[in-house]
Amino acid sequence: MAKLPVEKMRELERRFGEIEARMSAGPSADVYVKLASEYSELQPVVTKIRAYEKAEAELSDLEALLEDRSVDREMRDLAEQELPDVKERIEALEQEIQILLLPKDAADEKSAILEIRAGTGGSEAALFAGDLFRMYERFAAANGWKVEILSASEGEAGGYKEIIATITGKGVFAKLKFESGVHRVQRVPETEAGGRIHTSAATVAVLPEAEEIDIEIRPEDIRIDTMRSSGAGGQHVNTTDSAVRITHLPTGIVVTSSEKSQHQNRAKAMQVLRSRLYDAERQRADSERSADRKSQVGSGDRSERIRTYNYPQGRITDHRINLTLYKLDRMMEGEINDVVDALLADYQASQLAQLGEQQ
Repeated sequence: MAKLPVEKMRELERRFGEIEARMSAGPSADVYVKLASEYSELQPVVTKIRAYEKAEAELSDLEALLEDRSVDREMRDLAEQELPDVKERIEALEQEIQILLLPKDAADEKSAILEIRAGTGGSEAALFAGDLFRMYERFAAANGWKVEILSASEGEAGGYKEIIATITGKGVFAKLKFESGVHRVQRVPETEAGGRIHTSAATVAVLPEAEEIDIEIRPEDIRIDTMRSSGAGGQHVNTTDSAVRITHLPTGIVVTSSEKSQHQNRAKAMQVLRSRLYDAERQRADSERSADRKSQVGSGDRSERIRTYNYPQGRITDHRINLTLYKLDRMMEGEINDVVDALLADYQASQLAQLGEQQ
């Protein structure tokens, strides 16, 4: 494990104390809001640092007591019994502090745009895409997040050929960013008379929702086309040119939205375009730091998978971290915390390993 950065820890404690004093002094409302935000960000790590310092002081006192020959045998025995617990607590706190001090992803606190597309497997892939969307929708509800569908193309037998939605809340991207990739399902379709297991796939992309301040889109860089909406919806859809298609000319990224309101369509399409451009810029920066970074979404081919959902065995396997759980039914109900937390822990472990190599 890498050594704890003592100077940085002291600086964080000093800054935390400074913020507490300024908040107690009764600053203006806007200054107070900024201070409160920084206070809530620093509080978890400073709490752990103080607990670590207290445990270190306990350890020092115990070791001094054991070295003191004038101390009676009973006191020494008590000290020897306490010593392993204190050392274990210090080790755990060191690990927790290391994780809290890891470089933060600037997008972690953002809301997210979720894109799910049916891959290989025809109608069954569209049905699976629908199942995945409902899984994330239930997970979002359990976390108190808001889900809004931006656009959807339904499959012929149900589900979705493609669905794009915003998931709004604090820390959405941090929780869902490792969901991007190809998800594979193995199950017997309802239309399969012989009971044969089929394999199909859907791709998931989770993008941090970008604000206007995050990414600049120049008017001359986009082309906006209005089109007649198609699909169910009655006379209004058939007679109103409300659908909007925005093409970002420098990158070739195309975004469409086809609700009834042209004004809403333009706003929604720009929202998705900003997020795709922001994500592309993040990936470009990441690629410069890591030449072996893989594509986020993949092609939807069965061979490019990050996770398999096996219905006959009730099994879900995440291939990136070799995690297998036999609770598929509960996970499809939105209980995906076990996988989400395991992926985050693996990511943090790799960051800690890299930090250790640099020291």
